[in-house]
Amino acid sequence: MATTLLSIQVIPKTPNGEDSIPYVDKAIEVIQRSGVKYEVHALETTLEGELPELLDIVRQMHEALTEAGAPSVISQIKIAHYPSPDGISMERLTAKYRP
Repeated sequence: MATTLLSIQVIPKTPNGEDSIPYVDKAIEVIQRSGVKYEVHALETTLEGELPELLDIVRQMHEALTEAGAPSVISQIKIAHYPSPDGISMERLTAKYRP
C-alpha cells in the first residue's frame, strides 16, 4: 500500500503567451512514464506512491517544462502522507463517491 497521495497543478508561463495545455500535457507525460498510479482531473492530477518518488516526479515535471521552453513554472501541491502500515489510496478515500 502506498504511503502518500500527491496532487499537483502545474502553471507554466509560456514564452509568447500561447496556450499552456501543451505544456501541461508534457508534465502528464512525465507522470505516465514514471509508472506510478495516477488520475488526471480537470484542475489537478493525483499521484499515489512513496513520498521521495513522488517528489522526484515533481522535479522531473518542472525540468521537462523548462526544457520545453517555459520560462518559469509554478506548481500547487497537496500532500497526504500516511506512513503507517495501512497507508493510503485514492480508492479508499473516494470509494463512497464512486458509482
